Amino acid sequence: MVMTTIYGATERQVATGKDTLRLTLRDAVELAQRQSPSVQSARNAYLAAKWNYRYHLANYLPSVTLSSSNYINKVVNKITQADGTALFLKQNQQGNDLTLKITQNIPMTGGSLFLKSGLSRLHEGEMNTTEYSAEPLVVGYEQSLFGYNSLKWDKRIEPVRFREARKRYAEAIELVAANTCRRFFTLASAQMELEMAMQNYAAADTLYRMAQGRYAIGTITENEMLQLEITRLNEETNVMDADIALREETLAMRSFLGIDNDMDIALTLPDSVPQFEVPIDIAMSKAMEKSPDPEYYNRIMQESKSNLAVARANAGLRADIYMQFGLSQTGPNISDSYRSPMQQEYANITLSLPIIDWGRGKGRIRVAKSQLALTNTQVEQGMSDFRQNVARIVAQFNMQVRRVKMSRLTDQRATQRHAVAQRLYVMGRNSILDLNAAVSEKNAARRNCISAQQTYWTLYHTLRSITGYDFENNTELWISE
Repeated sequence: MVMTTIYGATERQVATGKDTLRLTLRDAVELAQRQSPSVQSARNAYLAAKWNYRYHLANYLPSVTLSSSNYINKVVNKITQADGTALFLKQNQQGNDLTLKITQNIPMTGGSLFLKSGLSRLHEGEMNTTEYSAEPLVVGYEQSLFGYNSLKWDKRIEPVRFREARKRYAEAIELVAANTCRRFFTLASAQMELEMAMQNYAAADTLYRMAQGRYAIGTITENEMLQLEITRLNEETNVMDADIALREETLAMRSFLGIDNDMDIALTLPDSVPQFEVPIDIAMSKAMEKSPDPEYYNRIMQESKSNLAVARANAGLRADIYMQFGLSQTGPNISDSYRSPMQQEYANITLSLPIIDWGRGKGRIRVAKSQLALTNTQVEQGMSDFRQNVARIVAQFNMQVRRVKMSRLTDQRATQRHAVAQRLYVMGRNSILDLNAAVSEKNAARRNCISAQQTYWTLYHTLRSITGYDFENNTELWISE
C-alpha cells in the first residue's frame, strides 16, 4: 500500500498477518489516541477534574437534607433540688426527632441561608407522659463577617481550573500523536537500518567473492583484498546490531500503543507531507485561546491572591453571626403541637480579636504578599516564554516542508550515485575508497530523509496541541467527553 498523503490516502488498512501488524502513520496515531496508556491516564485526569467541577457547582445550588435521630435514656442521675439538696432520680426517656432543612449558600457574602421544619417527641417512662415539640417554619442565616469567603474565591478559581483541565486533555491527545510520530519514525529508522545493513552486507559479500577471483589472478592488491574482507565482516556485525535494535524498538512501540500480542510491526511511510504554511499571528491567537498554559498562569495567580485573603482574614478581627426566626409550639399530641404556634427568635454574634500573637498574623500576610509578587513574576516570565515557544514552533514547522523535500531529493541522488559507484568499481574504474564513500553518503541521506519526516510530523501535532487548531483543514479541534 502507498499513501500519497497522511490524511488523503486512497487506501488505508490495518491488516494483521500471522505475526505482523501493518501500520501507516495515521493508523498508528489513531491507535495510540484510542488505547495507549498515556491517553487513558489523560482522560482519567480530565474526568476527575470534570467531576470536581460539578461538585464545585453544587455548592451554589440549594441542598435539601432530611435528618432524624432516635434515642433511649434509662439512667439514675443526681438532680439538685430547689432547696439545695440533691436526690438520685430515675430517668426513663425515649426521644425521636425529624427535621427537613433547605440550605442555600450566598457567594456574595459567604454566608448560608436556611429554611427548616421539624418535629420532636419525648416520652417519660416514669410518669408515662408524652410531649411533642414542633417547629413548623424556621428561617435562619449564618456567616463569618470578616472571614475568608471561600465561595467567592472558588467561583473565581474553579472555572479556570476546569478550563485548564479540558484544554490539558485536548493538548495531551495531540502530544500523544506527536510522541507516536517520533516512535513511528524511530521504529521505521530501525527497520531501515536493518534493511540497509542487509543490503550493504549482501553487496560487501558479493564484492568480496568477486575480489577473491581478481586477487587470484593478481588484478588487485592484498591490501585492497583485506579491506574488502574487513568491510564484509563489519557489515555482518552491523546486521546483528540492527536486528537487536529493531527488536527493542518493536517492543517499545507495542508497549506505547497498548498492544499485548507478541507480533512484529511493519510500517508504511507516507510518500509526501501536506503543503501549507501557518500564519504566526493566527497561531498566536489560537494558542492564547486554546492552550492550557494561559489558564494555568491565570489559576496560580488567583490562588496566590486567595492565599493572601486567607492570611488577612486570619490576622484581624473575626466575627461570626447566627440568626434564626420562626414558629414553635408544644403539646401532648402532634395536632396540638402545631396549634397556635408561638414566635421564636434567636441571634448570636461571636467576636475574636488577637491581642498578642507575636507578629504571626503580620508574618503570614507578608509571606503571602511575597509569594504573590513571586507568582506575578513567574506568570510574566512564563507567558513570555510561552509566546516565544509558539513563534519558534511555527517558524520551524514552516521551514520543515522544504527540508523534507530537500532530504528526499538528496536521498534519490545519493542512491543513484551509489549505484554508479558500485558499477564503476565492478568495472575496475573506481577505487574502494570511492565506493565506501558512496555507501556512507547513501546511508546518511536515507537517515536524514527519515529524520526530516519525523521532525515534520512531530512539529505538525505539537502545533495542533498548542493551538487547538487544524491549520491543514482550517478547523477547530474538539475532544469527546
